[in-house]
Amino acid sequence: MKRLFDLATKPLLFTLEPERAHALSIAALKSGIPFCSAPHAAPKLALTLAGLHFPNPLGMAAGYDKDAEIPDELLRLGFGFAECGTVTPRPQAGNPKPRVFRLTRDRAVINRLGFNNEGHAAALARLCSRKDRRGIVGVNIGANRDSADRMADYEEGVRAFAAVASYLTVNISSPNTAGLRSLQDRESLAELLQRVMRVRDEQALDRKVPVFLKIAPDLSDEALADIAAELREKNVDGLIVSNTTLSRTGLRDPAARETGGLSGIPLFDRSTIVLARMRRLVGPSLPIIGVGGVNSAETALEKIRAGADLVQLYTGMIYEGPGLAARIVRGLEAYADAEGLSSIRDIRDTRLDSWADRPLVD
Repeated sequence: MKRLFDLATKPLLFTLEPERAHALSIAALKSGIPFCSAPHAAPKLALTLAGLHFPNPLGMAAGYDKDAEIPDELLRLGFGFAECGTVTPRPQAGNPKPRVFRLTRDRAVINRLGFNNEGHAAALARLCSRKDRRGIVGVNIGANRDSADRMADYEEGVRAFAAVASYLTVNISSPNTAGLRSLQDRESLAELLQRVMRVRDEQALDRKVPVFLKIAPDLSDEALADIAAELREKNVDGLIVSNTTLSRTGLRDPAARETGGLSGIPLFDRSTIVLARMRRLVGPSLPIIGVGGVNSAETALEKIRAGADLVQLYTGMIYEGPGLAARIVRGLEAYADAEGLSSIRDIRDTRLDSWADRPLVD
């Protein structure tokens, strides 16, 4: 019945402009509509990383709940964790509309939103007012497009959310803010990470909030090696691979001509190759979250086989409905049982070399 609900609501939402449909989905989750059965404990899926205990490895990626409106509602859909943001110090409207485009033939989305959000104060107020602090809720921090010092914006994000976020994600990989991706260059990245980690360590809290770095899938092997070196040197707690891509390889939908970052099924191979290459570079210990093209239990499993500890999705839910998270979690648990695994982590890296050695097609 729940799957039928997903299939019935999709045509309705797809008659709406994408941003309007997104706002409606947020409102529906706020309403408390029971889109799926409550998640149950799945011991074989639980894991502890960066000092955090995840009930399962599936998370909602940043971009959906930009302003921390519904983190607990997302957790109730079955996600093991939810990531809010990207949030910038000051509110900003983002890029001109239209700026989100469905590629239905490719089961993908192109967006050029540009960090539209209500700013730190609004998100912080919501996170502070959560009635139930249980559950892992990360905050993805960014820089205002007109900032005089973008690195200072990230420092401000750490100060704002260190006390309320389960973890922080430093997002320097969106293609929709001019010049932002240049912060992935080694010299800039070294300074940024040094500043961010110093501010994190200065917070007078009973714990050091874990800091993750989110990178693009369009980087050269040399750039990936530089990033891996800086992650080690600055003792960053984890890595997220990846953001959206500028590649348009193999697309069929006419909307492919639109500018912006591409997400969804066409991103799966590229993001998984980069994930595997980064796992090789950083070694087995650094936590990695794999993102890009996840829309089923099998694609989630493949991210783990390629080197991911955790997996996130967003675009997949646009096409598969709000019950997707629960279906994936059930699928992961069924797979672990069928294979006699003690933990889903037992399959991590089992296809690392296969993915890492694949060529990237531009």
